[in-house]
Amino acid sequence: MRLNKFLSEAGVCSRREADRLIEKGRVTVDGKKAAQGMQVTEGQVVCVGKKVIESRNDKVVLAVNKPVGIVCTEDMRVKDNIIRFFKYPVRVTYAGRLDKDSEGLLIMTNDGELINRMMRARYRHEKEYKVTVDKPVTEEFLRQMEKGVRIRDPEKGLDALTRPCRTEMVGKYTFSIVLTQGLNRQIRRMCESLGYRVKRLIRTRVMNIELGGLKPGAVRKLTEQELKELYERIEESQNVRVSGEAK
Repeated sequence: MRLNKFLSEAGVCSRREADRLIEKGRVTVDGKKAAQGMQVTEGQVVCVGKKVIESRNDKVVLAVNKPVGIVCTEDMRVKDNIIRFFKYPVRVTYAGRLDKDSEGLLIMTNDGELINRMMRARYRHEKEYKVTVDKPVTEEFLRQMEKGVRIRDPEKGLDALTRPCRTEMVGKYTFSIVLTQGLNRQIRRMCESLGYRVKRLIRTRVMNIELGGLKPGAVRKLTEQELKELYERIEESQNVRVSGEAK
């Protein structure tokens, strides 16, 4: 594809303005100044200034550190919605919500099939959280969390026994938990059922993708290795029958 057409279709500017940017030396392809009329192919890195330009047709998969107060919704009427907050140049959405009061790792992508596969509860994809509560964490509390907790919310029609999970004590008031399901405000409801209140909740991992040192409000593209492993795990999970559930 001609470079000026690529920039136009990516929503950067018109073709004529793209030609002007190229002429001024503001456009680079793979780190080298672009030339008028040049062609670009998939996989090449196109920048205007320091900003990397994504094709709207390319698959984009991002790791995002959602801050507290940002709402996982595509409703642009909501002031602090996540789409407006991150303003990514390619339209992406989230694969798995975090509630407004929670923070940490979100996977955001324009790959609808990836979202569908990650969201299917029967595949039991792991999500890990670091949780701080208002009372000292005890071994009995963790044992009950691991065994499964009955959570109810009549207004939302919720009455469920949570799946068995893994926990680990991190500090006097802090523990980690690995879930394979995503009921509405699940961890908060589990803690409340056992007499605890969550003070801080951070998602630190989704499947093989880790939050690591990503700062609140920051975004990064997944590495090739992360993407390869993520898609492999998704594929493997579809080929495994979960006992008692349809494939």
